[in-house]
Amino acid sequence: MPKGPVIGPLIIAGVTFEDDSKLIDYRVKDSKQLSPSRREELAEIIKKIAQKYEILIIPAADIDDMRKIMTLNEIELNAFVKIIKKLRPEICYVDSVDVNENRFGKNLSQKTSNKVEIISKHKADEIYPVVSAASILAKSRREEEVKKIASTLEKKLNLPLGSGYPADPITQRFFRTWLDRFGKLPPYTRHSWKTSQNILKEKKLKKLDDF
Repeated sequence: MPKGPVIGPLIIAGVTFEDDSKLIDYRVKDSKQLSPSRREELAEIIKKIAQKYEILIIPAADIDDMRKIMTLNEIELNAFVKIIKKLRPEICYVDSVDVNENRFGKNLSQKTSNKVEIISKHKADEIYPVVSAASILAKSRREEEVKKIASTLEKKLNLPLGSGYPADPITQRFFRTWLDRFGKLPPYTRHSWKTSQNILKEKKLKKLDDF
């Protein structure tokens, strides 16, 4: 089952530093362990002190199109490759999206022509400050994007959108109410996600029960 939010873009970031000691001084850590306000604060600091950074945004509709021909892991792998090619680091630390971290690192090396030393680890954002910094940039930008989406959609239902994650009951309520009101899923939804498909199935079964 696809991981991550059911609404909004996929955002992947990369950042380069000559020395990560400043990140340690600022107590940069895995973005999931930080409050939204702290993430936002650190994201601005990271942009100022980094050598270079890159943020790649893949809209929900593009994710759905790509998932017709490839897996989510492959989409993320290709996104990593684009960022690495733009930043051109000598050594690259990555948070493996593959269950096999060595295989993920090998695939990345092959697609970047083996010009970069790849260190691929699970939970790399908890181990390496530079990966923590990248995760903060990505999550902070995603939160910006979700706020923009919420400002567009919430006024049509007078309901909060929530975080956009499948487990969020606020997001679930918003989706079901939108579907009841408009007969389709909200804009910016990842239709290829299991959550979206399940909500559509529920609606279809509900209609059949009405007969």
